[in-house]
Amino acid sequence: MARAALKQIGLKIPAPLYRKLSKLAEDNGQSKTFVLEKAVEHYLNFVAPDQDTVRPEAMAHFRKSVEKNRELYQRLAR
Repeated sequence: MARAALKQIGLKIPAPLYRKLSKLAEDNGQSKTFVLEKAVEHYLNFVAPDQDTVRPEAMAHFRKSVEKNRELYQRLAR
């Protein structure tokens, strides 16, 4: 994945879950970021479609709306 395509997020998770994440990453010689990336990919590819929680057409509409209104959102945030 190209660096320019990356987005940084803030994340709060329960401490026990964070400890498990840290241990898993360390035990496997991976970064926590890598493990989280793989978990998100797995969720989006396998879990969400099976649960009908994220319909591709709904997400496409949402993304289009966000992009269309990005300038307005930024002005409102100020």
